[in-house]
Amino acid sequence: MKAPALEFHRPDTVEAAVAILAEGDGAARILAGGQSLVPMLNLRVAFAETLVDIGAIRELAAIEDAGDHIRLGARVSHARIEDGEADGHCSGMLRHVARNIAYRAVRNRGTLGGSLAHADPAADWPVAMIALGVDVEISGSNGNRKLPVEEFMVDVFTTALQEDEILTGICIPKACPDLRWSFHKMRKKAGAFGEAIAAAVHDPESGFCRVVAGSSAIGGPQRLNLLETALQEGPADDDAIRDALTRTIGPLDRYEMQIHTVCLRRAIEEVRT
Repeated sequence: MKAPALEFHRPDTVEAAVAILAEGDGAARILAGGQSLVPMLNLRVAFAETLVDIGAIRELAAIEDAGDHIRLGARVSHARIEDGEADGHCSGMLRHVARNIAYRAVRNRGTLGGSLAHADPAADWPVAMIALGVDVEISGSNGNRKLPVEEFMVDVFTTALQEDEILTGICIPKACPDLRWSFHKMRKKAGAFGEAIAAAVHDPESGFCRVVAGSSAIGGPQRLNLLETALQEGPADDDAIRDALTRTIGPLDRYEMQIHTVCLRRAIEEVRT
């Protein structure tokens, strides 16, 4: 199948893209890498009267050192992160996450901002970004704003973006050289979405600590505050992990509970080793 007839725009500034979105009155969609949106349009899972291709907006492809954080433009591809262009600030975590997303052909086109804005509950980047405590930059008709990524990710396939807004950048705080992190994903085959994802991050210098689980079965990324003390102070046994999952997410079936528990245990143990 092919997408239905629609208007196509390729603006070269964020301001122009925002203006087109505002004129679209909710019927305009942003096209970044297109790895999710194009198949969804073809299958009539997503609908649009206007497509706004942001591929010509140079500032959205920039990677910048902004002092206390590194700023990645929303159009930075998974492949560029995999190839090390954003390395040096997260002790290799970004590169590790990127190289395990789908296949290289997908990573060449897919973007970090596109993944966050799509908000697929099984995606890797939302879990990793919450674990790193990033902020996202948003531009719209009413100006610019910045949100913690946890507030940006509202629900399954739902974000805080308004109809006339575009995600422009991701601000990742710099960490100390001794940053400890782990990112585990269980999947049935290489290139597939993870059936269970777990990320753990601990910066001993600042005391920053996050434990995050993710998958479609649990409704997307979930921060597990109850396990963050265990990450810093002592081992978390399976009973403690299961209790944290149940109290944070609710009851899970036996299979989902097992794979998420194993993923989280491995992530926590790796950070504490």
